[in-house]
Amino acid sequence: MNLNIPNSSSKPTNYKGFLFDLIIYISVMFLIREVYIPKIGFIANGLFWSLTTLIIASWRMKIRGISWKDLGLRKPENLWKTLGISIIIFVSVMISIIIFELIKDQLAFSITPDSSSETAVSKFGNLKGNWGQFFLIIPFIWLESMLEELLDRGFLMNWIEKLFSSTSFATAIAVLLQAFIFGFRHSNDLSERSITVGIIGLVMGIAYIKFGRNLWPLIIAHCILNSMSMVERVM
Repeated sequence: MNLNIPNSSSKPTNYKGFLFDLIIYISVMFLIREVYIPKIGFIANGLFWSLTTLIIASWRMKIRGISWKDLGLRKPENLWKTLGISIIIFVSVMISIIIFELIKDQLAFSITPDSSSETAVSKFGNLKGNWGQFFLIIPFIWLESMLEELLDRGFLMNWIEKLFSSTSFATAIAVLLQAFIFGFRHSNDLSERSITVGIIGLVMGIAYIKFGRNLWPLIIAHCILNSMSMVERVM
């Protein structure tokens, strides 16, 4: 399946150009996370990292003559259908994570235990019973959720797919690689957290292809998923 972009059928694919874009994008995506400003907190730093990466992606898209609308940020044709698809994606993610939780102890390789619950307080503050803090934080969590879908499923996945478009497995490679990168950059190791996040990226990537490459169902599902994660920290 080829990336649906303007004039893609009339122009030969610029493989070197897409590879160059990916090198710049991935390098910035990881290197920018080495910049941490303690005074502004984790959420602000996270948005700074994502917005910086968004600027790089938008720059390279402009060079290639591709818009966010081309990548799936377009108005849904039917709101209720979009919401229904979002629920299907969310449920699929939850089922996939549950299956992983059931089989992780039987895996042949060693997995670092998930320490996200311990680090959550340092990232978000003590949310236990603090609904005021929750409602203050959640809009930024939603914004970050949207940015991740734009960048990981919208930009990264399509660029990888285009890079491998001469093969018959371009879409499968793109889905798998973006999921691996998505999981790895959340913890930079082979941990329970990185695998769990990678599973989320895998389901989101499959859903992106399956449901017509519209980003909105993925954005909504991602927002629901992160909202529930935050609610668990308050309850």
